[in-house]
Amino acid sequence: MKKGCDTGECGACTVLLDGMPVTSCLVLAPQVDGRRVVTSDGLGTMSAPHPVQKEFVEHDAVQCGYCIPGMIVTLSWIHEHVPDASESEIRRLMSGNLCRCTGYQQQIGALRSAQRESPGQAGRATLASQA
Repeated sequence: MKKGCDTGECGACTVLLDGMPVTSCLVLAPQVDGRRVVTSDGLGTMSAPHPVQKEFVEHDAVQCGYCIPGMIVTLSWIHEHVPDASESEIRRLMSGNLCRCTGYQQQIGALRSAQRESPGQAGRATLASQA
């Protein structure tokens, strides 16, 4: 997890809380008691990266690095839960993750490649019910 804005605006601190992406700066410690929290570090390993992590490297989707942990968490969720997302839907779902270095094209390209290489398995889900 990366410290960002502390106001839920940038998405740099996005984690999966019980499988749903949330900005961790807006979640109080008592709210996570007994729940599963996964950061970008928990998605994969150096020898077995998550498909989105692998494709971020392949697509040069990392520039300054500020947004990357939260961006990867959000896009991994999209990869797993909305594998047939259109580009406009991807942009909508990642709208809480701000990147000042790119136009999001490399990140979207990385997700698209990950979708082609290893489609998500969980089926369609929604971000409507965040913690």
